[in-house]
Amino acid sequence: MAILMTDILIVDDERDIRELISEILIDEGFTTRLAGTSDEAMKKISEQPPSLLILDIWLKDSDMDGIDILKRVKSDFPQVPVVIISGHGNIEIAVAAIKQGAYDFIEKPFNIDQLLVVIRRAMETSRLRRENIALKQKETTVLDMLGESGVFRNFVNQLDKVTKSNGRVMLRGGSGVGKEMAARYIHAHSDRANAPFVVVNCATIDPDRMEDVLFGRETGETGTGMGLLEQANGGVIYFDEVADMPLGTQSKILRFLVDQKFQRVGGVDSIKTDIRVVSSTSRDLLAEISAKTFREELYHRLNVVPISVPTLEERREDIPLLARHFLEHFHKTQGFILRDLSEEAGALLQTFPWPGNVRQLKNVIERILILNDGQGPISAEDIPSESMRAGDAGASAVVSGNWAAMPLREAREAFEREYLITQINRFGGNISKTATFVGMERSALHRKLKSLGVGSNGKVASDGEE
Repeated sequence: MAILMTDILIVDDERDIRELISEILIDEGFTTRLAGTSDEAMKKISEQPPSLLILDIWLKDSDMDGIDILKRVKSDFPQVPVVIISGHGNIEIAVAAIKQGAYDFIEKPFNIDQLLVVIRRAMETSRLRRENIALKQKETTVLDMLGESGVFRNFVNQLDKVTKSNGRVMLRGGSGVGKEMAARYIHAHSDRANAPFVVVNCATIDPDRMEDVLFGRETGETGTGMGLLEQANGGVIYFDEVADMPLGTQSKILRFLVDQKFQRVGGVDSIKTDIRVVSSTSRDLLAEISAKTFREELYHRLNVVPISVPTLEERREDIPLLARHFLEHFHKTQGFILRDLSEEAGALLQTFPWPGNVRQLKNVIERILILNDGQGPISAEDIPSESMRAGDAGASAVVSGNWAAMPLREAREAFEREYLITQINRFGGNISKTATFVGMERSALHRKLKSLGVGSNGKVASDGEE
């Protein structure tokens, strides 16, 4: 089997041991670096994270032992696999090392063949993990950007226009519409597709830790850690829910956007980066500016190209397509039986309000698969309609059947009005498709809508409107 040329850092306080391991690995086609103390090890790791770390537990004349270094590496560079070696090994130390994230533990005196096997497996596991993450990101980006409605096609056309530039994009839309998916689409179709895509979840990061997370921290020679800005160098950084970023951090991000450089927390050196910035928000940033919770200068820096992500109600035509995609997704990822979606079930899903948007649809499909273990197509009876209808009674017209107190003529008109509004919304305002489905000529449908006081946009016309 061909051996990849890779960089291995060997940390051991015994010079003979580290040089012996180095010579063996060099003979096997690896490249190596050596360190005898914790300070030396952390400095070399910070300068260039290795492909693999071979780490002794006990280090003389050092401020940190192997477990301390292991914790730091797994915190700052989680992608680096660590193999622990020790002449004082016991089961307690081995368990402690594995719990802290070590790939394996080998006791001195070790068998060279055993060490080589562990090293190759650790590096192969790390390589496969990185490739798997990259493939999942690309697959998610490509597959989940699904839609055939006119609204969705217009949205994707807007994204396509910005993919090849470095302009800053602000994605706007409610919870669950797919803002991060849109950001990943921009990245995947840009010239930076092979560079990092780094997500900053502004709403979930502790405000007291935000600057450490973004800029990294230096607390001395052994305490250097890269922040997300540094990790995103050459690629795209995505500020998710940017309105939740603390005001103090907003000022520093503003300076970074102006200069494209920053300092780590506790550091003095300026770090230059090349990053494209994409942001998102579900809130009204102009209102946040008026409330003095968001900086107006930062808003203008981030809002160079504003793009609105359509809600699921705005693209009802896409609901059956998305539902079938999620059925296939859960089949592949969770082992559910692959089931189709009946036309009746698809039509019913199109009538519901979707305050949680695409994310809510995905959750509903998962719930259906969990609660109904059948093998045939998903039917209308399988859909939990009572909980869906409770979401927002005024969000869209859903046939209720609650006309018992009306005379027959009024009840019939009310039913026809709600039924046709539902169908128009279902087909995204396309009158031709609506007429075909309900079995009417297009001109007859227009006349019926006018007589019922419904506009061709699927809304009840106000007084004086045609």
